[in-house]
Amino acid sequence: NSSWDIEIYIMPFSSQFGFVPVLFRYTYPLQRTVIFLNFVKWPRNEDLKTPEKLGIPATRNFYIKTNEDVTLGVWHVLPASLMNDTNSTNGSFYEESLGHGEPIILYMHGNSGSRGSGHRVELYTLLRNMNYHVIAFDYRSYGDSSPVTPSEIGVVSDGKFLFNWIKDRSKNAPLYVWGHSLGTGVSSHALSLLAKEGKKADGLILESPFNNLRDELKEHPFSKLYRQLPWFEYFFVDPVGENQLLFETDKHLGVVMCPVLILHAEDDMVIPYRLGKRLYNTAIQIRPKGSGAVEFVLFESKYKYGHKYICRSPDLPRIVSKFVMQRKLE
Repeated sequence: NSSWDIEIYIMPFSSQFGFVPVLFRYTYPLQRTVIFLNFVKWPRNEDLKTPEKLGIPATRNFYIKTNEDVTLGVWHVLPASLMNDTNSTNGSFYEESLGHGEPIILYMHGNSGSRGSGHRVELYTLLRNMNYHVIAFDYRSYGDSSPVTPSEIGVVSDGKFLFNWIKDRSKNAPLYVWGHSLGTGVSSHALSLLAKEGKKADGLILESPFNNLRDELKEHPFSKLYRQLPWFEYFFVDPVGENQLLFETDKHLGVVMCPVLILHAEDDMVIPYRLGKRLYNTAIQIRPKGSGAVEFVLFESKYKYGHKYICRSPDLPRIVSKFVMQRKLE
């Protein structure tokens, strides 16, 4: 009986600390799934075709096909000053409005959910009320975009395509890119590639960022069970990099030629704020002269904004508008 009892205790232990690490290391689809969480559809059965039902009226839902034959679902949220002028069925009105001069925010979301997720809609509403356009989209495999297997270079390519699509229509209107969580890795990588083509945004806002995926994997709460073990990096960190899932924002910001605003909550339990601070410290060291200032804003834990709700800070409109105005004055 005693040996049977020991086996009962050992079996789950050996499974957890033997099978799971080996499975993760040698199964790229599992790594990809854990990083992108694109299978998490919440809320379920949301109707992305009718954004007004999700709390965001005067918003156009449309689809564009990229040069890789990937269809992306997109929302164009009008600034407050144009809400009463809109004809919700008139796509040309929306596209022409991008050249009116109001600032445009291209929003790149984090993993799981879609462009219609609640905390994202809260942010769009705040930005709209600041009289900004918001272009929000779903990368491949998210929302109602093409169910194409995601990869870092794939989602970055989607972001680049949207940036160029806006640039072709925005005339001289200022264009800012806002990335949240995993979207900070997507947006910084996209802007670094665009910089090599001589294109740049007016500013980059990184909300709840990590410095690189390798460090984030070491800090993520899911890794807590394994990270003290001597083979943790071999089984959980190294294979992700070997499969080109890097999201090296701390390298890409050395190439991005625009001001950067980093926002982080002190009580972020998904991406600890020390990674955002580490990113800031690296950025101010590696960015060449003339590439724009880098600012780091920390929101105290007493406000309980966590990973997703910096949008609820009453100080956020002032912080963002100051960042935008500084760029206008340059």
